[in-house]
Amino acid sequence: MKKRGLVILMIFLQFSVFAQKAISKEENAVSSQVEILRQAMIDADGVKLKALTSDKLNYVHSNGNFQNQTEFVEGIVSGKSDFVTIDFQDQTITIQNDVAIVRHVLAAHTKDGGVDKDIKIGIMLVWQKQKNKWILIARQAYKLTT
Repeated sequence: MKKRGLVILMIFLQFSVFAQKAISKEENAVSSQVEILRQAMIDADGVKLKALTSDKLNYVHSNGNFQNQTEFVEGIVSGKSDFVTIDFQDQTITIQNDVAIVRHVLAAHTKDGGVDKDIKIGIMLVWQKQKNKWILIARQAYKLTT
């Protein structure tokens, strides 16, 4: 009887380790996509930004302004939103099936309209796995409380 319980426990542990490895793999994949997004925003790389985002993207700024995919990409590429540096701080990734929620604090130096500015805002990104690739489907920024 004790052997049977031990075997069952070992099976559960193996499944748990396997599940954890699968989650870690997906978390790494999402984290990689977030890093590519960060660099594409700094580089104003429209091709990468479009490839990373859904054509039905909902991109909301901390002031409540909404952009679709075209407006988001155009705003970055045109220099209207000009990121000199971007640092994602305190990032967490939660995955549920084919959806990943990424939360972090965005600390950045911008030069929008030639005006230097430092910003620090909260961000929630929603990624969805589509055709084996993580795609950004929504972004909500919010002002941090002090």
